[in-house]
Amino acid sequence: MRTLFLLTLLFLGVTSAQAETMPGTVTSVADGDTLYLTDKNSRTHKIRLLGIDAPEHGQAWGNASRQSLRRLVYRQPVQVEWHHRDQYGRLLGKVVLTGNRDANLHQLEAGMAWWNRKYAYEQTNADAISYREAEYVARKKRLGLWSQKSPMPPWRWRYANPREPDKVKP
Repeated sequence: MRTLFLLTLLFLGVTSAQAETMPGTVTSVADGDTLYLTDKNSRTHKIRLLGIDAPEHGQAWGNASRQSLRRLVYRQPVQVEWHHRDQYGRLLGKVVLTGNRDANLHQLEAGMAWWNRKYAYEQTNADAISYREAEYVARKKRLGLWSQKSPMPPWRWRYANPREPDKVKP
């Protein structure tokens, strides 16, 4: 089954057009998959981490997920590899730290987010495969939110707990 999924991704041609890169410094972390970056012109951009969906504020593991991302990226220089903005103006992208460390992947490896399968087509083949594998390993090791018996995915939690701020989450 797993092999079939990986082959399907490869044959469907999950590709990435030339991404734009935005360098900057992370000035704030809103939650486990959203941060604010200040660029060289002192403009602030809201960044939504592509390929992952982290627990929300008020949801189990929401604060832990936010703190995990904050420890990794806060006040750090990063590059955001992005292709487009979502309907709310957020840049959707991969946050890369010095040394080519993928912050999005880190959240999955630590068990602080789900791989967002719904948007796998927006990822490169390599990212989709590594993100899926990272979530799988975190589940098997019962890391982070996977230590719960049945963690509720954020997309279900948002549906069950509608709040104004949650309307901007994909």
